[in-house]
Amino acid sequence: SPPQKLVFNRVNGKRPPLLLQQYSAPEECYTLAHEENVRFVYEAWQQVEQQLDGSRSGESACGPVQYVEKTPNPGLKNFVPIDLEEWWAQQFLAKIENCT
Repeated sequence: SPPQKLVFNRVNGKRPPLLLQQYSAPEECYTLAHEENVRFVYEAWQQVEQQLDGSRSGESACGPVQYVEKTPNPGLKNFVPIDLEEWWAQQFLAKIENCT
């Protein structure tokens, strides 16, 4: 059987307010501009996902359109997309293991 995925659920789909020190590793430094950029992209993507969900359920006639290639590139036949949630979970667990 495949290994279980580690899933991080957010309360009400929102991130809790984070302090800079909570998620900064000693060798990493996040500026306020970085946090603002991340927040902007995250919130914009959440809006796109909500609009996509609404258009799938027939709530709106217009909105974002999901691109689907009609004639796939044969060179990408064996392409396997990365599972970012799984990758982040592995990075998170690796940092915990290295700290102990």
